[in-house]
Amino acid sequence: MTDPPPGPRPSPGSAPADGPTPSAASADPAPAAELDCRVTARDVDLRLTVPAGRRLAIVGPNGAGKSTALSLLAGHLRPDSGEVRLDGRVVSSPRAHVPAHRRRVVALEQRPGLLPHLTALDNVAYGPRARGVRRREALARARTELDAVGCADLADRRPHELSGGQAQRVALARALAVDPELVLLDEPLAALDVEVAPAIRRLLADRLTGRAVVLVTHDPLDLWALADDVVVVLSGRATQSGTVEEVLARPASDFAARLAGVSLVEGIVDDDEVRTPGGDAVAGIRASAVTGWRSGVRAVATVDPRAVAVHATTASPAGRATSASPASARSLAASPRNAWPARVVSLAPAGALTRVTAELRDGQRVDAEITTRSAADLALAPGVPVTLIVKATQVVLYPRG
Repeated sequence: MTDPPPGPRPSPGSAPADGPTPSAASADPAPAAELDCRVTARDVDLRLTVPAGRRLAIVGPNGAGKSTALSLLAGHLRPDSGEVRLDGRVVSSPRAHVPAHRRRVVALEQRPGLLPHLTALDNVAYGPRARGVRRREALARARTELDAVGCADLADRRPHELSGGQAQRVALARALAVDPELVLLDEPLAALDVEVAPAIRRLLADRLTGRAVVLVTHDPLDLWALADDVVVVLSGRATQSGTVEEVLARPASDFAARLAGVSLVEGIVDDDEVRTPGGDAVAGIRASAVTGWRSGVRAVATVDPRAVAVHATTASPAGRATSASPASARSLAASPRNAWPARVVSLAPAGALTRVTAELRDGQRVDAEITTRSAADLALAPGVPVTLIVKATQVVLYPRG
């Protein structure tokens, strides 16, 4: 089997309530995988579609249902209701189940899982041999796959003689040696050193082009480098899906916003602004191609932490936040920027920069990235009242739907 050529590919077919709805042309090929399953004991009710030749990332907090989705697709778990389809065929349902070893699905996990008593070459040839391929042909295919991942010179080494990066390369060669219909990646870079991970990420991006892939990750770099589409799973449900660009540009949940590196502030449209439940006005620029913007509808604002300035404040007798210095007070009064009273929740220093998390009056949290020296000069600490200042031109607004 040869890989289909790379090029423009359709968006995933799921249609979440709060996210963009990807479109698909009538001439699109049948999905490589479809999952519409419920697992009662885990409170999971998932609907996912993996179009042929596309790479889908599943993201969500721990316990959201990501591993359950992989287990259903791999054949390690059977649904209580619904079904799993591969290339249009039902492979799992309450009435029928094709076991994992009879599916053309392979998994690449944090640990390579190579057989310790076999050489790298024999590890890669193991899959084809298990599927009835003659030894000579299986070894030839294994050599081809090892060469493709840059490990041809490691063919005679056993797993304990390989570095972590080398072992993961051999594991990738082993996975692709069986021409899988679907490749499952379960945080394959999580156990690698930071110096090694970028090279393996580039290798995965190259070798998996044109293949149907489901990727579970917590790393935004993996999304941009390895995925075409993304599904956000919260509490066992798919809450948003679309291309990586769509979801990260318009996150529909706090989890997705933090994955995108921004803060999400929710409220109600009030003319040209968003009014939070705590009464704060959020001015910004409406996202391009926004429809449905009208007073009273739910809306969100995304705020880049790098655009947030932090001013230490003291409480006035009237209970309103005021600037710590008269000069700052005059500049705020004359400024067209957003100014939100808040209280510091936590600080996370990282060298020259510190991530400050502050809580607005209604409990919503906004991150700011400031210099560590500024954090020290302002004597910031949990509980300290502050005013967050953000230019309206650096806030993006869009209706929640």
